[in-house]
Amino acid sequence: MPTRSAGSAPCRGAGPDLVLPPLADLPKTRAVIARLQAQGKRRAVAQARRAPFYRGKLDQVNADRLDDADEWRKIPVLDKDTLRKLDDRDFYRDFCVPSDDGIAEYWRSGGSTGTPLFYPRSFDDIAAAMVGFARVYDCTGCRRGGRAHVSFPLGIHPVGQMLARAAGTRGIAVNWAGSGTTTPSAMQIELIDRLKPTIWMGMSSYGLHLANLAEARGLDLAARSIETVLCSAEPLSDAKRDKLARQWGARVRDTFGMTEAGMMGAEDASGRGFRIWTDMFFIEVLDPGTLAPVEEGAVGSLVVTPLWTNNITPFLRWNSGDLVTWQRGDDDSGPFSVFPLIKHAHRTSGFFKIRGVNINHADLEDFIFRHAEIGDFKAEAVTERDLDALLISVEVRRGVDPALAAERLKTALHDQFEVTPRIVVVETGTLAREFEASVKMPRFSDRRS
Repeated sequence: MPTRSAGSAPCRGAGPDLVLPPLADLPKTRAVIARLQAQGKRRAVAQARRAPFYRGKLDQVNADRLDDADEWRKIPVLDKDTLRKLDDRDFYRDFCVPSDDGIAEYWRSGGSTGTPLFYPRSFDDIAAAMVGFARVYDCTGCRRGGRAHVSFPLGIHPVGQMLARAAGTRGIAVNWAGSGTTTPSAMQIELIDRLKPTIWMGMSSYGLHLANLAEARGLDLAARSIETVLCSAEPLSDAKRDKLARQWGARVRDTFGMTEAGMMGAEDASGRGFRIWTDMFFIEVLDPGTLAPVEEGAVGSLVVTPLWTNNITPFLRWNSGDLVTWQRGDDDSGPFSVFPLIKHAHRTSGFFKIRGVNINHADLEDFIFRHAEIGDFKAEAVTERDLDALLISVEVRRGVDPALAAERLKTALHDQFEVTPRIVVVETGTLAREFEASVKMPRFSDRRS
C-alpha cells in the first residue's frame, strides 16, 4: 500500500524545495475519512492474519463486512497484559510479520512498568508516521520559518527524534538539544536565550523545571522569544497548562500518540482535546467493563487500530489504557475540524492510601500546581516510625520564603485531603536531575517498607 495517500505528500529530507505543503491532502469530509478507514481496516485484518499470534482469533471475522460494527467487534480487543505475556522471542516470532522493505528502526514501547518491547518499524511505516508527526505543526499553527528547541529525550523513544525530523518537512529550523541528560538544563536555558527559538518542545514537567531554573538565574522566559510550547508523553492538566503558559509567556498545545501506532493527534485550541487523524488511525471509545461503544461525551477506554503503521506490528483494536471522552468532527469549521476530538478524562488508577485516606495523584498534582509559589514537587508514600506518611519535596519560586511556603502548603494540603504531609524544600534543579533521565516522569512513588 503506498504511503502517499495517508494524508500528506511524500515525506522527504528537509530543504527549501522539499518542504511538505501545509495541510496537503488532508481529508475534506468525514465521508472521505470513512472510505479511507474502510480500505485501511481490510488491510489491517489481512496483515494480522499473517501473524501466528492471531491464528484462530480472526476465523469468524468476515473481511468483506468490516464496516458493519457488529462484525468489527468480533475482533478481540488486545490489551497490555496480553502483550506483556510475550517475551522477545515470542513477540518477534509470533506477533511481528515480515515487511517487503525491511526494518528502518525500532521504537521503544511507552509503558513505565515491566520490560519494554522494541517495535520494529519498516521504511513505509516511518514514511506514514512522519505524516502524523508533521501534522502536529499544521494543527497547532506552527508555520514555516519558525525555530524549534527540542527538549524531548532523543533516542529509543520516538517522540523527540520524529518531531525534530518532521519539523524539517515544514520548513522549521531545529535545535536538537534533547533532555537534560543530553544537554544540561543550564545550557538549554542559555541556548534558548541566545538562539531565540519560537517553539519549545518537551515533556510538560521538564518545561516547568526549565522555567524554574531560568527564574532562579534571573531570566524571565515569559519575556523571551517562545510563542508556542508543544508537549507530549505525559498528562497535561489544566493547572499544569496554566502554569506553563504563565512561566513561558506562550500558548501551550498538547499532542497525543503512542509507540504502537504513531503520533495520532494534536490540539487546535487550548484544552478542548486532541484532533485525532482518523484517516490514519481507526479509533473506538468503549465501556471499560462491557467493551460496548459509549455515547458521545461519555468516558470510555480508547481502542486504536493503526491503518498505515502496521507493516510489521499488526495491532488490531489495541486498548491503550487511556480513559477519554469523544466528540465527532464537522466538515465546515476548519481544516482539522473534520477530525473528532478526544479528550483525556484525567481519571487514573494512581493513588496513595495514607492512613485510610485515598489521595488521587492527578488531584494532588492539580492542587499543588495551583500554588504559584511552588515551582515543582514530587510526592512519596513512605514509612516513618512504623506508620504510613506522605512526604512531599518541593522547589519554591525565586523570592519566596521557603519556610513560609512549606507551612502554607502543609496547611492547605491538610485542609484539602485530611492528611498532614511532611514538606521538604529542596534546591531548584534537584527534582529535574532525578526526573530528566526518565521517559515518563516518576513524580509519584510508593517507598513504604
